[in-house]
Amino acid sequence: MIKQAIIPLAGLGTRLLPLTSVFAKELLPINGKPGIEYILDECIEAGIKEVIFIISQKKIMIKKYFYNDKFYKDIIKRKKDPRILKEYKKILKYKKMIKFVFQDKPLGTGDAVLKTQKFIKDKYFLMLLPDDLIANQNCSKSMIAIHKKFNTSVMASMKVNKNDVSRWGIYSIKKKINDKNFIIKSVVEKPTIKKSPSNNAVIGRYILPKKIFNKLAKLKPSKGGEIHITDAIQSLINDNDKFIGHNFSGKYLDCGTMKGYINSTLEIAKI
Repeated sequence: MIKQAIIPLAGLGTRLLPLTSVFAKELLPINGKPGIEYILDECIEAGIKEVIFIISQKKIMIKKYFYNDKFYKDIIKRKKDPRILKEYKKILKYKKMIKFVFQDKPLGTGDAVLKTQKFIKDKYFLMLLPDDLIANQNCSKSMIAIHKKFNTSVMASMKVNKNDVSRWGIYSIKKKINDKNFIIKSVVEKPTIKKSPSNNAVIGRYILPKKIFNKLAKLKPSKGGEIHITDAIQSLINDNDKFIGHNFSGKYLDCGTMKGYINSTLEIAKI
């Protein structure tokens, strides 16, 4: 079973400026609850026991959010407010699950994943990108079920507008398994519209094999001067490793832009 998850959190969140000039985007409230807590709740419901946060020194407030015990103890002692006590107990539950590693140079998601190598114990692990919320259905849980059935890597997929393919990693399909799942032939990071193999995009949920660390360690920076996880995945596919694309159920919410962040609050408020 998949028991560990990693969550890259070191990005600067420039698309949400000016809010992120002083505040970590993952702590911004979405319908009154920090965005990162939706991701943690998804992990818990999917059976994850340990979560590794990759942060930078500029995002140290994320760690402080989970380690602010003195503040809570003092205020609970003074106010005896059951709501505050409930919130503190929830944060303590999260804290027991979380480990922190640091990525202080912005070298991409692939480099962030590589920072977690010494903590990963099992053959496969889950990775979630915090900008991508999936409401109504637990995407990680359904992907873990597919992994259990096929004993292989799984990545979330969604069809996007053909004019937007350059925002995403894009799949080409080798073979359909059923209406929800397919075997991936290749994946390319942010292709041009003309060179895009499809409009099947990688969404921020991955079940990856531990051996991807060997590929990441050998990669050189590519587009944007970053090390891309998609390059390591493609290298594994070239070695005949199987990756399944999963067309998830649930509503995708993009929290990484100002428009998407505002819309996410409105959509979650309806649930």
